[in-house]
Amino acid sequence: MEVYVAGAIAAFTVDVLVYPLDTLKTRYQSQDFIKTYAATSNAKPLAFRGLYQGIGSVVLATLPAAGVFFSTYESTKNIFSRNLSLPEPLVYSSASAVAESASCLVLAPAEVIKQNAQMLRNEGGIGATGSTSLQAFRQLGGEGAVRRLFTGYTALLARNLPFTAIQFPVFEHVRAGLRESTTEGNKYTPGSLKQTFLISGFSAGSAGSFAAFVTTPSDVVKTRMMLSVGEEHHEQGHRGKHSHKKGAWRVAQEVWSERGLKGFFRGGLFRSAWTAMGSGLYLGTYDVAKVWLERRKEEKGDIPS
Repeated sequence: MEVYVAGAIAAFTVDVLVYPLDTLKTRYQSQDFIKTYAATSNAKPLAFRGLYQGIGSVVLATLPAAGVFFSTYESTKNIFSRNLSLPEPLVYSSASAVAESASCLVLAPAEVIKQNAQMLRNEGGIGATGSTSLQAFRQLGGEGAVRRLFTGYTALLARNLPFTAIQFPVFEHVRAGLRESTTEGNKYTPGSLKQTFLISGFSAGSAGSFAAFVTTPSDVVKTRMMLSVGEEHHEQGHRGKHSHKKGAWRVAQEVWSERGLKGFFRGGLFRSAWTAMGSGLYLGTYDVAKVWLERRKEEKGDIPS
């Protein structure tokens, strides 16, 4: 239970603080921005207005998704460590892959709503009226809404599985090294909450930034797939006929034809920056919350000293 609550606290903290950077990354990667707005005088207003558009759907989904991820990760890591003769990095990678697959089932619909909400434009400016999450949800509604909400799930997995497989072994290794340097006895015991946050935050930030840049191509494809759902559904309403959703291969071909290899790393610096900040806050807050909750439980006498 402590793991689930700690994960939810960490997710909420990150959502509020780094969400604007994610919005900028989404707009920068979108085909709509590239073709329509990048060369106009309205580019800056599009980029910097409504940076919290779509955050409602994300908060509602990432809290349970984070809880599912960390509960699954910690339990799977313990099971694999006890029952499989695998090197530690492979245990961490495998456990994170299982956890990510579970959490993406919760996260995928919110990600579709979020990224379409981040691109909404109103006459009074982006996000000028009403809930942008609800507007995006209505835009995706109607026949086939469930299918549209899970568009990009495979692309989300294709991005997140390599990301976590790279991030968590690096994170665990760096954190273990930093903990060892502060350990006086044979076994590490958490120090102050500040020390716990700094060790975990630095380890996660450095690991996350590297993993984020390496996996930017899959993030570009995933973003374009999810945005194409809203665009095509909107066009379908005007034309009165069905539009086929774009697959990952078709989107990848479009990115290559537009900008070549550079197109697959578009937004990579945004992604690395907000992931370094987000991962540092996320896993730093997670470890702090977990230590704090465990200490509170010990103080109440639930766990013998």
